[in-house]
Amino acid sequence: GEGELVFDIGQPLTGVTYKKDFPKENFEIRWEANRLDGSDFFVGITFPVGDEHCSFICGGWGGGVVGISSIDGNDASENQTTQFKDIKNKHWYKFTAKVDSKTITVTMDGEQILQVPREGKSFSVRGEVRLNRPMGYCVFNSKVAVKNFQYRVLPKESKSN
Repeated sequence: GEGELVFDIGQPLTGVTYKKDFPKENFEIRWEANRLDGSDFFVGITFPVGDEHCSFICGGWGGGVVGISSIDGNDASENQTTQFKDIKNKHWYKFTAKVDSKTITVTMDGEQILQVPREGKSFSVRGEVRLNRPMGYCVFNSKVAVKNFQYRVLPKESKSN
């Protein structure tokens, strides 16, 4: 399709990295993704959280695990964001990931699926996706189409006393 980026099944990862300056917070990323074939994560998006980075994973660990890697050293399969979704192949899903000064929020098909307070936590990425910093997208053992990928800078929240 027009404007679609298709990732073929990688050994093990296939990805793309945005190498220009990217905001560290107060931004929102939107995209749609479709796992055309395969059985593992079709969303592996890495983005800044202040001076750190993390990845939002969808469809991992054999097909259905969703979460943030990594929080306080624990990856998406073993922290407070871990959940399971029934991901169907050949289906478009819409996502947003938003980072502001206080939280990381992710929606899937318009529903908020996770919100992580930043305060008191450390964020990191797994070794195999370090190349995706500051912002990048990768998939694992899956053929994936991505479209309508865009990001915008959000106005800074007003500081209230």
